[in-house]
Amino acid sequence: MTIQDKNMTMLCDFYELTMGNGYLRCGYKDRITYFDVFFRTIPDKGGFAIAAGLEQVIDYIENLHFSKEDIAYLRGRKLFDEEFLTYLESFQFTGDIYAVPEGTPIFPQEPILTVRAPAIQAQLIETFLLLALNHQSLIATKANRIVRAAEGRTVLEFGSRRAQGADGAINGARAAYIGGCAGTACTISDQLYGVRASGTMAHAWVQMFESQFEAFKAYCEIYPHNAVLLVDTYDTLKSGIPDAIRAFDTVLKPLGIQKCGIRLDSGDMAFLTKQARKMLDEAGWTQCQISVSNSLDEYLIQDLLWQGAKIDMFGVGERMITARSEPVFGGVYKLVAIEEADGTITPKIKISENVTKITTPHFKKVYRLYGNESGKAIADYICVHDETIDMSKPLRLFDPEAIWKTKDVTNFTARELMVPIFRNGKLVYQKPSLPEIQRYCLEQVDTLWDEVKRFDNPHQYYVDLSQKLWDIKYDLLKNHGR
Repeated sequence: MTIQDKNMTMLCDFYELTMGNGYLRCGYKDRITYFDVFFRTIPDKGGFAIAAGLEQVIDYIENLHFSKEDIAYLRGRKLFDEEFLTYLESFQFTGDIYAVPEGTPIFPQEPILTVRAPAIQAQLIETFLLLALNHQSLIATKANRIVRAAEGRTVLEFGSRRAQGADGAINGARAAYIGGCAGTACTISDQLYGVRASGTMAHAWVQMFESQFEAFKAYCEIYPHNAVLLVDTYDTLKSGIPDAIRAFDTVLKPLGIQKCGIRLDSGDMAFLTKQARKMLDEAGWTQCQISVSNSLDEYLIQDLLWQGAKIDMFGVGERMITARSEPVFGGVYKLVAIEEADGTITPKIKISENVTKITTPHFKKVYRLYGNESGKAIADYICVHDETIDMSKPLRLFDPEAIWKTKDVTNFTARELMVPIFRNGKLVYQKPSLPEIQRYCLEQVDTLWDEVKRFDNPHQYYVDLSQKLWDIKYDLLKNHGR
């Protein structure tokens, strides 16, 4: 059910094992390497993404081991040296990991997680790190867009039945909560992570009774303090809402209960919710909330609100849990440096004819610059690991869309984004609670300018390299990475 219950060590690409065996054969088993996780493009052509999935990475690293069955399987493939299999029998992670906290707004080409570890260890964890971070960052990013479109109205995640598998549903609900959702329909995500699960009825409940009114009345009697009635089984305006009002009057009014709700799952939501609001208010149910569902996303929600729809809550399913509009988060895992026996760090680069696939070498750290007057994020600044920023002096940045244009930043505060997670294989990070992660995400998104948060044609946020790092990268490019 969770990482603690399953050994996920064998969830790796097979080449990680063949390379590990090769590293041992070549004498590289203990060579210290540096790998970066970063992504190249923002889903939905947005202005930023949201980092998520770190907690699952932590659980995975803490539980890394090869079982006897795993070793037997690998031996049966007749590809691996016995020395390598013996090494795997006592395998554990002994390296360092640095990462941005979950909920952090992130941008292309900057490291969001860095691994410093012996070559075999660093290589073997590639697949799980990417799948955990890619999946949850994708869903958290989509959820955040949808929540922002709702303009303060409640958004619930309703997508379990359309998710790609059980883990997609469970961890997807977790990621959606980080992105800003108030809860989920997925009960097990509440049980495991505390993502508040809620729900009322499906159309089957209404169909089960002799009449719609009897179905509504029975539900109000069973759940008087959670009476949310689905009013579109037959005819929303002619019978659905009138029968709901009648059930509220019959059951809730004598109990003095004014809090209740209706849900719509079909039809013209803008028109129907405006009519529903009028009918409910005229009947005295002014506190009755109106919720809607049915293949919603940020653009449909935005359009509904622009049209004056009277909606208090949105239930969003498949288009959130699958990030249907762009269902891949392109995070990659690339070698950026190796450490010599004397401690010297040698930068490494990958070169491609596709410019976006050229990596930024070296062991790095990332600063986020905030304007002292506005409190808003100005830019991210990627440095070599041993660099610091002098905040008393102007800092020159290059425009990401036109490198011949520069911008001098003054009166700013610089904050390192990545924090230590593991040192020498030991967890040194205090994992925050999920509500704390959600609050942090909300606070950090609020530091971004509205222009960066636009859904369409957002302003491109500055992500720049220090002069020292650029010189190292240019020198490696000039010498073809050798």
